[in-house]
Amino acid sequence: MSALLNGNVVLASAANLVPQSVAMGAYAARYAGVTTRRIATAISLFSLLVTASRLAALFMTPSLGALADGAANSALRHHLTAVPPQALAIYDLQMRIIVAAGSVGIVIGAVMVPMFLAGFIRGIASFERRGSVPHALARVLDPKVAFWLLRHLRPPKFSLADFPISAVPRKLLIFNTLLYAVYAVGVVAAFYASVIDLGSRTTATGLSGLVNGIGTIAFALFIDPTTALIVDQTVRDERQPRDVAAMIFWLIVTAFIGTLLAQLILVPAAHYIAIVAHYWPHGKL
Repeated sequence: MSALLNGNVVLASAANLVPQSVAMGAYAARYAGVTTRRIATAISLFSLLVTASRLAALFMTPSLGALADGAANSALRHHLTAVPPQALAIYDLQMRIIVAAGSVGIVIGAVMVPMFLAGFIRGIASFERRGSVPHALARVLDPKVAFWLLRHLRPPKFSLADFPISAVPRKLLIFNTLLYAVYAVGVVAAFYASVIDLGSRTTATGLSGLVNGIGTIAFALFIDPTTALIVDQTVRDERQPRDVAAMIFWLIVTAFIGTLLAQLILVPAAHYIAIVAHYWPHGKL
């Protein structure tokens, strides 16, 4: 068990869980914008938290590197050209635990949506008074404000009838599922690939940024504009506010499904990256 759940696995899992929770809670900014009629400010706060969550996810990289180096160096010390099957099986489980931590983070973030919503509504008002996002965020450090937010930390009560899936474009949900599958598996699969092909492990880990870069472009092209359009239509009274709530609900559901899908594509994605990494330095692409 100690070989499976070592310190780097715990650190990487935490570095995946927390950003995913924050990213889900950030969706509440959309609804806060509809409630306060301050769409631009709400979107700005949403972008701030999403960017911060992705930056925080980078802290997962050193732990992934240490795990990959441990498996690779052990094989190299014994003059092996590949990681032994038993060691590779342990490494596979470690990577799956880290990916699963992201799924848990999404569930935690979903439970925290009411707290995030209250925080965004109060934060928008604070920003309008102070004209400074850092000052508005600093208010969270006030014990009274922190306690007020914690009072909103409760499991949301709802029924599926409150979130009609017909209010959300199907393409948005499909793209969101695929996007989260790519995000969940991208960095992990790149380090996994470095263990599969020891001769190209540095190239493989370098490809993680390319994989996530494609995901970022996909988000900017297919996800963000559509969600912004639904919010704008709601503010113009062309949609009901519950459509925004339905959008948030199903975006969280599809994000969770995406992280589950990531478990299925982890090994194929790792082998694909390993193939690209193997041929890239030899000029055979």
